[in-house]
Amino acid sequence: MNDVTNEAAIEQATQSAFTLQLQDDIGIITMDVPGERMNTLRASFVDDIQALLADIKASSHIKGLVLRSGKPDSFIAGADVNMLAACTSAEQAQALSKAGQDIFNQLAALDIPLIAAIHGPCLGGGLELALACHGRVCSDHEKTRLGLPEVQLGLLPGSGGTQRLPRLVGLTKSLDMMLTGKQLRAKQAFKAGLVDDMVPHSILLDTAIALARGGKPGHKRKRDMKTLALEANPLGRKLVFDKALSTLRAKTRGKYPAPEKLLEVVKIGFEQGMHKGLAAEAEAFGKLVMSPESAALRQLFFATTEMKKETQWQGESPNTLAHIGVLGGGLMGGGIAFVTAIKAELPVRIKDISHQGINQAMANAHGLLASKVRKKQLRHTEMKQQLGRITGTLDYSGFERVDLVVEAVFEDLDVKRNMVAEVEAHCPEHAVFATNTSSLPIHQIAEGAARPGQILGLHYFSPVDKMPLAEIIPHAGTDSATVATALKLARAQGKTPIVVQDSAGFYVNRILAPYLNEAARLLLEGEPIEAIDKALVDYGFPVGAMTLLDEVGIDVAAKISPILERELGERFKAPDAFGKLLEDNRHGKKNGRGFYRYEAGSRHKKGKPVDESLYRLLDIKPQSRLPAQELAERCVLLMLNEAAITLDEGVIASARDGDIGAVFGIGFPPFAGGPFFYMHQLGITAVIDKMEEYARKYGERFTPCEPLRRLAAEGGSYY
Repeated sequence: MNDVTNEAAIEQATQSAFTLQLQDDIGIITMDVPGERMNTLRASFVDDIQALLADIKASSHIKGLVLRSGKPDSFIAGADVNMLAACTSAEQAQALSKAGQDIFNQLAALDIPLIAAIHGPCLGGGLELALACHGRVCSDHEKTRLGLPEVQLGLLPGSGGTQRLPRLVGLTKSLDMMLTGKQLRAKQAFKAGLVDDMVPHSILLDTAIALARGGKPGHKRKRDMKTLALEANPLGRKLVFDKALSTLRAKTRGKYPAPEKLLEVVKIGFEQGMHKGLAAEAEAFGKLVMSPESAALRQLFFATTEMKKETQWQGESPNTLAHIGVLGGGLMGGGIAFVTAIKAELPVRIKDISHQGINQAMANAHGLLASKVRKKQLRHTEMKQQLGRITGTLDYSGFERVDLVVEAVFEDLDVKRNMVAEVEAHCPEHAVFATNTSSLPIHQIAEGAARPGQILGLHYFSPVDKMPLAEIIPHAGTDSATVATALKLARAQGKTPIVVQDSAGFYVNRILAPYLNEAARLLLEGEPIEAIDKALVDYGFPVGAMTLLDEVGIDVAAKISPILERELGERFKAPDAFGKLLEDNRHGKKNGRGFYRYEAGSRHKKGKPVDESLYRLLDIKPQSRLPAQELAERCVLLMLNEAAITLDEGVIASARDGDIGAVFGIGFPPFAGGPFFYMHQLGITAVIDKMEEYARKYGERFTPCEPLRRLAAEGGSYY
């Protein structure tokens, strides 16, 4: 490759995010936002790009352009979402969208070819900028991802993406990407026609320069007969839009306005042309920015982003993590080993009492990776390399060099204390002991330990490879460096961790218990199982309370309830139904006997059927009596009340942590932002009024807690 040479007449100021250099007759535009790890687009860049365009048009030397990133591992991660917080009206947000559209339209209208050289994340506004270029080349690197994830923030692409993406990759593929926020790997992007070429990173710039010298690339998409039939005529497109809307409403239950707005905007572009489509896009973008759903989703985004930057705990930095141990090769232990080896990319040693446990963990890991290989998301050689990080043993061989051990054996205090003693005997003195308990107090597990400061709880949620939350639970004597080390591991494993106090139920199970107990009371009052579940799904939860009980295990819920009642009081007393269910050997999905039937042949086109024999067992005659909204509110209000108590008691450090824990741990509706943001949006007084109404109708358990009353009296809120 020829050296890139500067031409003083056209080089931008050093403080600009954009610089222009010449390589022979090709202008190399480099975006490198000063002081930031990743590039993001900002409204203030409009003037920079305008000045850049003026220099380009004034130069007779430039025959083509290449846009690249100055960051080593990313192209452009999207637009700076902080811009939206400053908008006080839909009109202001619409103007932001219009400004982005105008500048990208100018890039698209350039007479000379403009090629995007993409390496690393190219998302949101970053992909919209790349779409405005005349061609795109991407690296084949694992970090390269292309997508328009705005719908995940309650928005739609606002700088022309809703119009340019369908014209490039087709209606069906573009809707699949935009409605889900799906990110395409390099190979998928090339196959879809989103990029013109895919090459190794080492020759990315050379390839883009060569493409720019060849003139504006043509984009002739290969379409099969089915795609042609659906997209090439109005009737076919109507079928695509109708099917997408039907699928969408079944999934979102009307709780997320952004996807439906997106469909509407794309449709306008197809039917009335790009000019009308862009106008509709900007208007819809403005309205969505001001929607409560987007405010809630953006709040979650900011919270998780902020948490990723917190690398210390109480001023202490984490210890080095080079080798991890896991005790127990069951479902949880195997899952913990998997995310450690695959996501954290750390060697992990599993100890179990039998080869069967180790083999099960290895088989589960192989099955998860083999699925990626079949989908061509992973090479077979990469799968072997990743599996090679997991090893097993029946003794403590190999544990003499581990830095942290995660214990995932069954819930028995004496067994866990024995594990502590064995780890302290066989592992280095600096090793952290993290227990994956869902109910046992951490300080009790640490009693009698030689190094109690290096013991804490690290509570994962099942299935470990999918659930994004981890609770870090230090006891009163846990060292700050130990907490920082556990946080470091959890984040490396792809988790969003929150630190919670060592008290009964910790945080997630504590706020979940009243919710599940109330659902059981509704059942005992005669409300049908499917009616309760449907009401909660319609409210915004991913599954209903009865389905969740079956998934978690009725036996597990029954075991936790007495602990919560003993430690926290009468409000946690579970309905008698749980005892009767256990006497009937109903443990849920794990043994095929719960609120629903799971045996082979019991499924039908509408999903798993309710086990009607349960009604006879509980002496219930099911009949829907209450409105769906009331069914859901009875469960949710008790969760909100308990969340307020946990924050007041210091179980969680902040409303932010409580919202993250509820959304990522139990699927609290993301569009509501979590229990605390939801109460903030509803108004604390409105929440109290609703609870008092329910207390009059259903009993004192709905009496608003003192922290809520105090907050209302002070005129305060959680945000």
